[in-house]
Parts: sequence; C-alpha cells; structure tokens
Amino acid sequence: MNETIQLLKNHRSIRKYKSTPIPEEKLEEIILAAQAASTSSNIQAYTIVAVTDPERKRKLAELAGNQQHIIESPVFLVWCADLNKITVATNLHEDTELHQNVELFLLGTIDATLAAQNAAIAAESLGYGIVYIGGIRNNPQGVTDLLELPPLVYPVFGLSLGVPDQEPDLRPRLPLTAVYHKEVYKKEGLKEDIEAYDEITRGYYAARKGGGKGGDQATKWSLEMQKRFSSGRLRGHLHDFLTGQGFRLK
Repeated sequence: MNETIQLLKNHRSIRKYKSTPIPEEKLEEIILAAQAASTSSNIQAYTIVAVTDPERKRKLAELAGNQQHIIESPVFLVWCADLNKITVATNLHEDTELHQNVELFLLGTIDATLAAQNAAIAAESLGYGIVYIGGIRNNPQGVTDLLELPPLVYPVFGLSLGVPDQEPDLRPRLPLTAVYHKEVYKKEGLKEDIEAYDEITRGYYAARKGGGKGGDQATKWSLEMQKRFSSGRLRGHLHDFLTGQGFRLK
C-alpha cells in the first residue's frame, strides 16, 4: 500500500489540539493544495475564510453549538460556496443579473467540498489534525454577519486545524459491499450489510477511548441514524437563509 492511501485510511477526526501555531507558509501550502482540487468548468466558486482571532473563534464556536475544539484549534477555516465572484467576473463583460438555478448552487457547494478535502489531506500529510464542523450551519446568518459575507456567499462548513493533542481510535466504516455497487444499484444484501456493521459499531462505541457514545454502550450505527433523522434536527432554517442570501433554489 502506498503512503497516500495509507494516510487516507488512517484519517481520524481530531477534537483536541495543542496551542502550537501553524506557520503561515504551511497554511498557504494547504490552501494551495485545496486550490488544486477539481472544479466544475474551472469556476472555482468557493472562498475560504481563515479565522485565528480568539474572540472571533469564540463567537463561531458559540454559533456552531459551543464546540470547544473551534476555540482550541489555532486556525479555523470556514469554507464558503461563492457565487459573488462569478457575478463580479461576468459583470466585467456584461452588467446583467447572474442566471441561477439549483445546479449553480450545487456547483459552488461541491467546489467548496472538493477543495476542503484536498486541504484536509494536505494538512494531515504535514502532521496536522482536522475535524469538519457542520454545526457552522446551525446559525448561518450569525456566521455570515460575523465574517461579513456578501450576498451569493454562504458558509458550507468549518474545518478546525492544528497539531493533534489526542489519538482517537479509527472509526470503522460500512462494508465495501454497502457502498460499492457494480453497473447498477444493488438492493439485495444491504440490510444484512447494515446489520453486520451494527455489530462492529456496537463494539467500537463500547470500547473506544473515553467510553461508550453518550454513556450508552449498547448503541450502534443504525440506531444512531434513527436518532439523528427522527429528532427534527435537520436545520429547516437553511432554505429561508439561502434565499435571503440571493440564491435561487429552483
């Protein structure tokens, strides 16, 4: 197995960081690696906001659900889908309103995601740890105001970045047959794959460093999914926020 594949398979989310600062030249290397990611038609419809100011990180942590690792990480990167720069670019030639639909919204979101994953791999190759923060969408308007994001820009997620101060266990993934289908979607055997994965995750949650998840050592993947998607925690506010930012989701 080559070093790159081994690095990818050893990924862990890091939620405790040392106070060691990240040199600007290292951070720029990581961002340049992000820029090398694939982008649809070279639109590069994303922007990265690096936050190091302790007070701004504290406010972001509060907006994202009081996640302490945002404060502890020396750098917090906010990845934004950005159609504002596309508007500026097209208006260099013709002062017209940007023609939008769901596809264009998705292009910005996907571009930001692809770039972020490049950055994550680059950071880990340099010995840093990362964790994605979807909680940045808990209060996207607050984040937008704090970071002074213009219309047609929205925060997709955050990324804590720093020198790890923990070594968590590897989280097991679904069986290959549950995610890799040949030619067509294979429905047969999926239930059995999930049941087998449940047994693996039951053992993982019970034995992992720090004890069982939420104190419940009988939990398993399918139960975690049931809890998550039946609780109403699906950020129903996002549609109104996005349309308020100027995105047309039609």
